[in-house]
Amino acid sequence: MVTLCKKIAKSKWFQNFIISVIILAGILVGIQTYGEKVDQWAPIIDAIDWVILIIFTIEVFIKITAEGNQPQNYFKDAWNLFDFFIVVACFAGPFLGDNAEFLPVLRLIRILRVFKLVTALPELQLIVGALLRSIPSMAYISLLLGLLFYIYGAMAVFLFGPNDPIHFDNLQTAILSLFRVITLEDWTDIMYINMYGCDSYGYGGNEALCTNPSASPMLASFFFVSFVLIGTMIVLNLFIGVIMNGMDEMKAETEIKARVKRKKREDGTDLKNEIHLLVDKVDALKNELSLLTHLYEEEKNGKHVFNMHDKVNGESKKIFNKPTQ
Repeated sequence: MVTLCKKIAKSKWFQNFIISVIILAGILVGIQTYGEKVDQWAPIIDAIDWVILIIFTIEVFIKITAEGNQPQNYFKDAWNLFDFFIVVACFAGPFLGDNAEFLPVLRLIRILRVFKLVTALPELQLIVGALLRSIPSMAYISLLLGLLFYIYGAMAVFLFGPNDPIHFDNLQTAILSLFRVITLEDWTDIMYINMYGCDSYGYGGNEALCTNPSASPMLASFFFVSFVLIGTMIVLNLFIGVIMNGMDEMKAETEIKARVKRKKREDGTDLKNEIHLLVDKVDALKNELSLLTHLYEEEKNGKHVFNMHDKVNGESKKIFNKPTQ
């Protein structure tokens, strides 16, 4: 039974089948968003919904059984925990009933099943893992970005608040306006209002709010251009750099895990002995490097010159032919 479950869990056809079921679950969620238009199909949709839930339950059972005498290993994988949580949450759904109070919860549970696609595709796991790994670094970049918003927001209130109360009347409004600027959403309109004055640009239909117009061509242009350059071109690109670094680290870690699994699957492989052999080889290479350095120094200093090739080969044979423990 364990061997069969392990074979099924690792088979390509089973993985492709689960992916197809997840896609079907996603399509059902999309169909259910049409409300009354699909009410006549509700019994069929509910039946398919139950079939999908049973398939996901069988998947969990197969993967747990494949662990043999150590079923707890299934729960050591975060992605498996996510799958298990979704299945349990879906079974809890019918117990909530059709009460309107729990309707958003039921819909949320159904939507969560679409996220199983992440657990089914290793490539998506790599991307999500890289994002999660990058969170600590992104937190510091977010702090830097927050300081930038706070400083520029306070400056904007003092400099442009009287002229442009719609965008810079207070700190929170100024920060929200600067968020619009950093996303490059018609940011030039905000800049032109403060370059030419609210009485000349941008306040058509809101003249009553333009009580203290003042134009600041040089100051406004420098302020907004510098904010866009620092915020959009530099700080936001730091997020991309951090994510790419996390992606490289995740790829390296995934490759190491894959190599370890291959090693464990090899019959008769003694990992401890492999490590000792590798350490011996590294020590041998260090000794050879030390010998070559010594020979080079002797030649460089004009001392006794001898046949380097013969001596290196002789020492290498002594090093590599010594019996391994």
